[in-house]
Amino acid sequence: MITMSEIAKLAHVSQSTVSRVLNGSLTVDPVLRERVLACAQEHDYQFNALAQSLQGSKTMLLGVLVTDISNGFFADLAKAIEGEARKQGYSMILFNSDGDSEKEQFYLDVTKRYRVDGVIAVPILQDNLCWPSCIDRLDVPAVAVTRRVEGLDSVYLDHWEASGLVAQRMLEQGCKRFLFVGQKDSLNYSGFQAALLEQTVPEAICCLSGLKDNELRESLQAFFPASGPRTGIFAHNDVCALRVLSALRDVGVSVPERAVLIGFDDTFMGRYLHPALTSVSQPIPDMAREAVACLLARMEHPLRPPADCPLHAALVIRESG
Repeated sequence: MITMSEIAKLAHVSQSTVSRVLNGSLTVDPVLRERVLACAQEHDYQFNALAQSLQGSKTMLLGVLVTDISNGFFADLAKAIEGEARKQGYSMILFNSDGDSEKEQFYLDVTKRYRVDGVIAVPILQDNLCWPSCIDRLDVPAVAVTRRVEGLDSVYLDHWEASGLVAQRMLEQGCKRFLFVGQKDSLNYSGFQAALLEQTVPEAICCLSGLKDNELRESLQAFFPASGPRTGIFAHNDVCALRVLSALRDVGVSVPERAVLIGFDDTFMGRYLHPALTSVSQPIPDMAREAVACLLARMEHPLRPPADCPLHAALVIRESG
């Protein structure tokens, strides 16, 4: 089987140029790129990442671990990371933890067996004190994305600020009662509550979490009296908002007339709901670009202090609020 060095001789380029072309880098001169690809195809070149890693070279592979690939936000994020990685000549292996800590640890171990050059991961718990030590055991550079992890390079949304945008919108819409659907220990809830308290909202925010569809429907029915002031409902993501919207229809609560509903992540599904969903939009392209850049910087400078990269959200206003 032909080698990279042999392709370099036949194509009259350097071996580093061959390596960049075959690893998908788009920074090589198009003429040289076509010459290398034609030579590789003619001689049926097959890249062996594992063999290269055993020789002490880079595999040009990145491991990407998300918590729920069925959520459109994480699918879009993985796609954006793949695109940014490819620009730098890297390929991606995608893992899905399903929000399960055992699967999370299992897949982190798998990335080590694949000898990836680095890992970009969405931690299940951002306040998990064990995470930095887990990454240390991997012995590869790693970046936490969407959540801030103490002691680790982190690229994430400023959830406190984003939740404040939601609170401000609900107050502008005349809401007097407030409901958060999600975990009470989340930054979204804390930021939402703090923003409302700053506006001297006297009534406590109610919180619903971990409910099945029938339980959610019953809880919403109990929460809404026959008549009353307009209510603001903040769902922790768009999938949750879809469930809430369905339950509100079942119990006869109109949106946005009686309840303003705002989701989080601004996934594509929200645009096609009726009413269309108002949602917090995360800057996915920026997040992917920063995560890949941060990881490459960590590879080059392993001893530098952890990077802290908060990003800003925008509220996309549609019919539901």
